[in-house]
Amino acid sequence: MIRSSFGRLGSAVRRVRAGRRWVRVRELDLWQRSLGFAALGFLTLVPLLIVVSAADTAGGQGFAQWLGDGLGVSPAARLEIERLFALPGQAWRTTTAFGLALLAVFGLSFATMLQSGYERIWDLVPGRWWAGWRHVLWLAVLIGALYLSAFSPPWRASPARGFVTVLIGTLFFWWSQRLLLGGRVPWTALLPGAVATMLGLFGLRVFSRLVFSPLIASGAVTYGAFGTVLVIQSWLVGVGVVVFGGALLGRLLHDELRRPANPAAPGP
Repeated sequence: MIRSSFGRLGSAVRRVRAGRRWVRVRELDLWQRSLGFAALGFLTLVPLLIVVSAADTAGGQGFAQWLGDGLGVSPAARLEIERLFALPGQAWRTTTAFGLALLAVFGLSFATMLQSGYERIWDLVPGRWWAGWRHVLWLAVLIGALYLSAFSPPWRASPARGFVTVLIGTLFFWWSQRLLLGGRVPWTALLPGAVATMLGLFGLRVFSRLVFSPLIASGAVTYGAFGTVLVIQSWLVGVGVVVFGGALLGRLLHDELRRPANPAAPGP
């Protein structure tokens, strides 16, 4: 039984890689959605993390630490990131009510964009306007998650750090799909996409270590702070590709696994 299940999973992966479902990738318009993810992510995640990490008045490196961990950059590149963003005390002093309101608008737009991508992946009609409370709830949970990750969590120095990070991330993306899709897709169908997203983020972290880390160091010398911003924006595009691509891969694997093992031959 177990061998048969793994065999079907391997066959599904091979069929997906062979391009039998490539039409869904074209319909999703992955690149354009990833660019939109990066644009709204830069307007939402970066200011949000700066404001959230401002609560750590003692440390002062919450956001830079989070971004450095996400990029997986070297100490030299991490130093450039720390130089780029304001310290928490400055963030609190320069933040206004209008800025927080604008940040909330961008955050809700970010959730709407993410929901639209998930609905396109699962061929669902757009959610009703009164379901906007899901965007508020998702943004609130995101703020809570960023608040916890902006500091030094107790498992940061633990040998189980990687496992805990992957587990929390998988649960977050699993729950995000379920919430933003309004419960219209079963939990079991959404799990492969959440796992694929976290595996993709791990691969992006390795790629960032090899490519983006030296680019931050060299770009800071050539272009100053603007060079670091360009690299971070490029990284956000990669995150968008992983988030939507992981969910799409989960949908493709789910469809392939649901296909009959020995489909009947078509009639004449």
